[in-house]
Amino acid sequence: MTAHAIGDTAVLTGRSLRHILRSPDTIITTAVTPVALMLLFVYVFGGAIDTGTQESYIDYMLPGILLITIASGIAYTAYRLFLDMQGGIFERFQSMPIARSATLWAHVLTSLVANLVSLVIVVGVALIMGFRTGASLLDWLAVAGILILFTVALTWIAVIAGLSAKTVDGASAFSYPLIFLPFISSAFVPTDSMPAPVQWFAENQPVTSIVDTIRAIFSQQPIGTDIWVALAWCVGILVVSYFIAMSIYRRKIS
Repeated sequence: MTAHAIGDTAVLTGRSLRHILRSPDTIITTAVTPVALMLLFVYVFGGAIDTGTQESYIDYMLPGILLITIASGIAYTAYRLFLDMQGGIFERFQSMPIARSATLWAHVLTSLVANLVSLVIVVGVALIMGFRTGASLLDWLAVAGILILFTVALTWIAVIAGLSAKTVDGASAFSYPLIFLPFISSAFVPTDSMPAPVQWFAENQPVTSIVDTIRAIFSQQPIGTDIWVALAWCVGILVVSYFIAMSIYRRKIS
């Protein structure tokens, strides 16, 4: 982006963040679902689940919970974007000397900030529940980098939904499959315990490679090729969804 576009994006991001500060319940609501799932799985189901490892169940399932947190949070991006479209904000911006891409990037960066706050809350609760890791500062930064990339990639999918939806409910409903995707992965149980067709899907969808990478970093185990598969999925989703979103946006404002 040019300096002009970066400046416009910064201003519009500040506008969106102020809206969230006036309504912090958005972040709280985003964190409630994954926290409730942690409590349910650890204290109700955890004792009956054999992960085949020596680590505690909270250590095993936290990476999946973090991805569910992100999938829950991006629904609000689609919702806010839909309201802006319906409220005529975009038309008003078009009458000003504002870079076209700045409006969408502002929503994406706002989503990133809001989701990072939600992730910090979820990790804090996990620590209270007994989550422990020998990960170093660099390891935590690596995990943060993966989660940031995953968040940005999914947020561009949310942008597509927000631009394309016909109703408020439709703008956020797209996130439901993304929230449930970790359940058909290695996030909560080993994939080898699943029926063959389900196991094939679980082992070849993006969530499993991301979860396995984060889990290996937290447990100080060899990462192997999982990290490259995870990064390839995230970058691929990001690139494809970005170009689709920009194409839809240009048609909407033309």
